[in-house]
Amino acid sequence: MGAVKSKRMPRAVREQQMLDAAVRTFGQRGYMAASMDEIAELVGVSKPLVYLYLNSKEDLFAACIRREAQALTAAVRAGVDTGLPADRQLWDGLRAFFTHTAQHPDAWSVLHLQARTHGERFAAEVAAMREEIVAFVTHLIVVAAREAHRDPDLPEREVAGLAEALVGAAESLAAWANVTPGVSARQAAATLMNFAWAGLGNLMTGQPWSPAEPVHEAIG
Repeated sequence: MGAVKSKRMPRAVREQQMLDAAVRTFGQRGYMAASMDEIAELVGVSKPLVYLYLNSKEDLFAACIRREAQALTAAVRAGVDTGLPADRQLWDGLRAFFTHTAQHPDAWSVLHLQARTHGERFAAEVAAMREEIVAFVTHLIVVAAREAHRDPDLPEREVAGLAEALVGAAESLAAWANVTPGVSARQAAATLMNFAWAGLGNLMTGQPWSPAEPVHEAIG
C-alpha cells in the first residue's frame, strides 16, 4: 500500500497561524527588526509560502493591525450591556479593554507602539479603530448626561473632548499596566474609573470645575 497523504491545511487556518506568528514577532521585536524568515520558522512553513499568502512584510503587518484592531473593538463592545446604567457600562467597557490588552500584550504593542511609528498606512488602520472606540465612549457620556438631566446641556465639543481624553488615558494606562508587575486588568480599570467618573459625575450633576478668580489686593 502507498503512504497516506496528510490532509492539506485550509488556507484560512494557515493564514491565521501566520498572523499569530507575525503579531508575536512584531510585538516583541518591532516592525523593523522582525524578519519574514523568523515568522515562517515559527509557523513551520517556507518563507515563499508566507509571501504567497500575504504578499509582503508591509501587507502582513497591515493584516495584523487590522485583525487585532477588530478583535479589541469587538471585545470592548461584547463586554458592555447597554441595558445597564451608564457608569456600569463604562466600567464594564474599561474592564473589557484592559482584560484584552493584558491577555494580548504583543497585539497591544503592535497597535499602540509599532503601527503608529512606521508609516501613514499603518497609522491609518489604528486611527480607524480609535475613532470607533472614541465614538463608543462618546455615546456612553451622552447616555450618562441624559440619566443625570432630562435636558442635558453638554456642548458637543466638550463631550468629544472628554471621550478623547478618556481613550487616551486608557491607552497609556494599558501600556503601563502591561510592563508593571502586579497590576491586574481590574486594577487598571478601577484606577481609570476612579479618576474619570468622579469628574464626570460632578459634570453630569451640573457641578463642573472652574478655576477660582484671582483675588486682587486693593491699591492704597
